[in-house]
Amino acid sequence: MPASMFPPQRLAVLSFHTSPLAPLGGRESGGMNVYVREVSAHLARGGAAVDVFTRRTDPFQPAVLTMAPGVRLVHIDAGSPERLEKEALQPLAGAFARGVGDFARLEGADYDLVHSHYWLAVEAGALLAREWDVPHVAMFHTLAEVKLLARSSEREPESRREAERRLVHEVDRIVAATEHERVLLDQVYGVPRDRVEVIPLGVDRDRFRPRAQLDARRSLGLDPQARVLLAAGRIEPLKGLDILIESLAELPGHERLQLLIVGGDERAEPEIARLRAVAHAAGVDALVRFVGPVPHEEIGVYYNAADVVVVPSFYESFGLVAAEAMASGVPVVASRVGGLTSTVADGRSGYLIPWRCPGPFAEKIDLLLENRPLREALGAAAARSMERYEWSAVAGGLLELYASLLRDRAAGPAAQPALAHA
Repeated sequence: MPASMFPPQRLAVLSFHTSPLAPLGGRESGGMNVYVREVSAHLARGGAAVDVFTRRTDPFQPAVLTMAPGVRLVHIDAGSPERLEKEALQPLAGAFARGVGDFARLEGADYDLVHSHYWLAVEAGALLAREWDVPHVAMFHTLAEVKLLARSSEREPESRREAERRLVHEVDRIVAATEHERVLLDQVYGVPRDRVEVIPLGVDRDRFRPRAQLDARRSLGLDPQARVLLAAGRIEPLKGLDILIESLAELPGHERLQLLIVGGDERAEPEIARLRAVAHAAGVDALVRFVGPVPHEEIGVYYNAADVVVVPSFYESFGLVAAEAMASGVPVVASRVGGLTSTVADGRSGYLIPWRCPGPFAEKIDLLLENRPLREALGAAAARSMERYEWSAVAGGLLELYASLLRDRAAGPAAQPALAHA
């Protein structure tokens, strides 16, 4: 039977450690939050009822709220209702799963499939999928072993590494944003490639599109004649912001140059302090401004105000900031790593830097700042290249995947590929 005959009616989406409504740029908020929010809304438009489950971090959060038509955000009690570090959450996965199960029983809700985001949610999702006897889809977003390969000084608890090595082989299917991620799952974790579905992320092109730079700068109170660089996202060592800050010292002129860094919450203060010290040591502290976290619906004006967006990360599974900047018509200078190599076309919509040092970043940033026609041409090409990245297409690909898994489940074990084990 065709998979289209098995559309999911009700989906349980798990976002255990972070709410999709959290402001972007915090320690636990970034591209994944945008993904869960946007995809859930489009899945609902495709006909599925979607409940997104997240851990309660405030005793006054409502038990259930409507996030979008057909999408409910459900706060689950698991541990103390306060913000906890991710490292403290793994022991609460069972309590979180029980809370989701209790909610389903009280609602009389029968879920057709569980889709878990990030390894902590996958732990809880595995328990629920077994209890409900439904397919389990996972998107890990980041993986510990891959982060350690990208930056050896990263610190990841062995409990996470062990859990991910186990969980990648327990789920029915893994969703990856790029072919590069599918290759890594094969090479690093031994996951057969036919058990990984590549579905690229999307961009809200109504929100992120080319707009007048002068208007954007006026709304932000920026100098219309300034040369503005922008970096956005979580502020942590893996993002490589020290390399970007040091590259400012290697630019030929500093007249009216400004670097805006959007993101970071109070838990990022130690890293912000370190970056301020880097800027001071390089003699560029007057050029660097830490903006703080910005709601996703407001970040577009920062992209439109920038001359160049820089993504100097040691690793990105996709690089949503780069995609949103490009959709906004702004060229990107990014590290040649991970999913960024699938998003940024080197020399056509921006530049990819293969070296982890300030000089090469400074060279390409200077080239764009000093050559307006080149900057505008790459920005226009960047916007065109993002036309195929639609959230509706992401949701459509997921609905097809869900339907195929439900069809195989209905057909019995003979129709399902054998699980691989590490």
